Amino acid sequence: MTQPWLHIVGIGEDGMDGLTPATRAVVEAAEIIVGGDRHHTLSNVSGAERVSWPSPFDALIDQLQSYKGKRVVVLATGDPLWFSVGARIGRAIPADEITFHPQLSAFQLASARMGWSMADLETLTVHGRPVEQMIAFIQPDARLLILTTGAETPGQIARFLTERGFGRSPMTVFANMGGENEKRFDALAERWDHEVPAFNTLAVECVAAPDAALLPRVPGLADELFQHDGTMTKREVRALTVAKLMPMRGALLWDIGTGCGSVAVEWMRAARYARAIGIEPRADRRALAAANALALGVPQLRIVDGTVPEALDGLEAPDAVFIGGGLSEETYATAWSALKPLGRLVANAVTLESQAVLTELYHAHGGELVQLSVSRADTLGPQSTGWRPFRPVVQWSLIKR
Repeated sequence: MTQPWLHIVGIGEDGMDGLTPATRAVVEAAEIIVGGDRHHTLSNVSGAERVSWPSPFDALIDQLQSYKGKRVVVLATGDPLWFSVGARIGRAIPADEITFHPQLSAFQLASARMGWSMADLETLTVHGRPVEQMIAFIQPDARLLILTTGAETPGQIARFLTERGFGRSPMTVFANMGGENEKRFDALAERWDHEVPAFNTLAVECVAAPDAALLPRVPGLADELFQHDGTMTKREVRALTVAKLMPMRGALLWDIGTGCGSVAVEWMRAARYARAIGIEPRADRRALAAANALALGVPQLRIVDGTVPEALDGLEAPDAVFIGGGLSEETYATAWSALKPLGRLVANAVTLESQAVLTELYHAHGGELVQLSVSRADTLGPQSTGWRPFRPVVQWSLIKR
């Protein structure tokens, strides 16, 4: 069995005093200690070579592997495997070469300060990531613990909350938790004006006003929440489409002919860490998709300029494919070939010509073919109401087995 040579140690504001005797001994015996300036200040031991985080940070793995054969410690804040560097290292270096030494995480400390059960809240990070990704979690009565990216982050989140009708939400910022200089700042989102230390953790209890925007993570957001040019997958059809695509944690969607991005946005909101690549040849629609991704809390939507099937070459293999534009036998064949086992493919067609293509594909490859008809009540006159039908949509779906 391989002897672990790399130790990843979680450390808190109380520094070496907060470590167990065994973990402290590991740090004191290290030949090389890697971490940020704050970590080096907290681990006041001598004798080891001190190494700062590399720039760019992606060079970290190669740097660590070059130390193999020495006693190496990587210092991280709190729990190294909870939104921290430990997970990244663990994906690249075999588990039997690493020993993890967890410390209380910022989430655990903040939940204890708030008196919140961790089973009943969402733990999020925007540290080094787009702040907008927390928007998808703004829900009535939700409790959020958020690792921030700097002193300005709480103010940005307060603005997101206020703009969406959650301005009465209490916000609490904790800084230097567990240390002698621990601080706490409280205010409602709509009144937030605190200047806080750069290294902080934010707690939010979402309180919705009567007119607050309701943005559930299940598919079927209102059409008016999206910027569009009139061409988009309508709410009812979109809900059925995303359901057939089956969003799952970390899964990747190809949204072919993404338009304003409504299907890709709903896919990414529906499952934690779900990813999407939108392929769209029109610049104006790519701009709409990017704006919708930011506004609705999925800023990491990747948008590709190109026509299919050529634009699909070289893309990461998907877990699901939606064809909303550019439908052809060739596009289907390219997408199906790239699709992972158990992958889902869904294609929608409105025109008679594209519906004919779907019918041929259905007869050739099987799957499920359905026609979706939706009508909405609309005013016909001063005192009368009638049904306003949308164009029927033919939907073909199948699973790769």
